Amino acid sequence: MENATYIALSRLDTEQRAMSIVANNIANASTNGFKAQHILFSDYLSRQNGAQAPDGETNLQYNQDLATFRDIGQGQFEQTGNPLDIAIGGDGYFTVKTANGNRLTRSGRFVRAMDGSVTDEASNPLLDRNGQPIRIPRQDQTVTIASDGTISTENGVIGQIGIVVPQDNNKLQVEGGKLLVANTQTRQDPQPKLVQGMVESSNVQLMSEVTQMMQIQRNFEFMSEFVQNEATRQQNAISRIVQASS
Repeated sequence: MENATYIALSRLDTEQRAMSIVANNIANASTNGFKAQHILFSDYLSRQNGAQAPDGETNLQYNQDLATFRDIGQGQFEQTGNPLDIAIGGDGYFTVKTANGNRLTRSGRFVRAMDGSVTDEASNPLLDRNGQPIRIPRQDQTVTIASDGTISTENGVIGQIGIVVPQDNNKLQVEGGKLLVANTQTRQDPQPKLVQGMVESSNVQLMSEVTQMMQIQRNFEFMSEFVQNEATRQQNAISRIVQASS
């Protein structure tokens, strides 16, 4: 296999990886609090040792996906009217308790369970600043959430929602569309900015992602055709050599 084919295959590999990232962004364009991911490309130069290297092939330039990073930009706020829907302004994440441990999320859709606990749509309890589930007494009817996360009812304050800030956003591991595993240290946000009765929409720019997907598909088709043509050319060259020597 010639160097040109190796280089083309490296491009195919990175385009396939990029397609999976873009497809995931599009699939979560309507997921509350979802943060788009993007892939960072880099060139890998391979120096060819030897005096007989042809012109233009002293250094071979391969493509590689260096890393994937998360766009932490703010999504738009959508008003819902549900008193337990909460949007986070700026950085920070809610913490919910799941069967697999605590998880972070930006999805602010919460409901009141039968036992009075505040849970997400998957019945994972929302935690306060002390890491304890928040519960609203059954007899309390009116729920007010201040910008700092303090939850009150007509009978007084019942707790404060914990909002944590990770040390490194790019070390958060996605678990489904809404949950994140914190593979990095976190700290409580001393001045959270919460908005009651709203949720944060995904920050995915749908038209931009669709356009990028079309471009990736065109690039993939072009490189696939190039690899196929190279394979045909090499096969034809081998056939001519065999015929000439027979």
